[in-house]
Amino acid sequence: MPFKRAFAPVALTDPDALTGAMVGIGMGFAAPALRDPNIEDTLLFASTEAMSRDDHRVLAVLTTWFGIHAPWVNADRLTALVGDQPSPRVRALWAALAQWQLRDRRFARMARLYRGPRLDLLATGTDFQVKRHGEDARFADSALRVPANLLRDRAADVSDPTALARHHRAYRYRVMMGPSYRADMWAALDADPSLTAAALARATHGSFATAWHVRRDFALLTAQAHRSQLRLGAGERA
Repeated sequence: MPFKRAFAPVALTDPDALTGAMVGIGMGFAAPALRDPNIEDTLLFASTEAMSRDDHRVLAVLTTWFGIHAPWVNADRLTALVGDQPSPRVRALWAALAQWQLRDRRFARMARLYRGPRLDLLATGTDFQVKRHGEDARFADSALRVPANLLRDRAADVSDPTALARHHRAYRYRVMMGPSYRADMWAALDADPSLTAAALARATHGSFATAWHVRRDFALLTAQAHRSQLRLGAGERA
């Protein structure tokens, strides 16, 4: 059977799973953290929750998180995921966030995912709030109009990169290697070295070719480290 790349996000069926996943990528909610949740899947589900349910608390933390951690997001995969979303509000949100981070050119395609009229975050009262407080500078001149003072922006609401790298394996590898499928594959093999190339590719949403090369390199490095340990042990016994 030919290999079929697993691209779609894994659905979170447990109602508490999304909160746990958000905590797992460093968002400060009061819930147990899931272990190493997929970063892009979690961002997509969080944005859907924020925009479909008008959950401004989730949106506030998501926006703060993105402002801090965008350099380590796999922009290629997140852009593809957002592009498949039927909700114009979700696409508008990510187009706005991408425009905010446009100094990172990886987000240029995402900034073009929404082409419709500018949307208001609030169902009613946006004009009044904008006249009173102005617009949130992070969304200025973007696809989404957000009044200032509506979304709390506190760095303390999210883990900083050092803290997140300590407890999220894939994030740590992205910091070391760059935000890529390859980094996620190294993290997955670090957690389970028995993964086949096909299983590795599916687990990380990457290609079979990349998974094959990463698995080969991981095996070579592991074997070299094992030989070094044997030589060190022999030297200590001598």
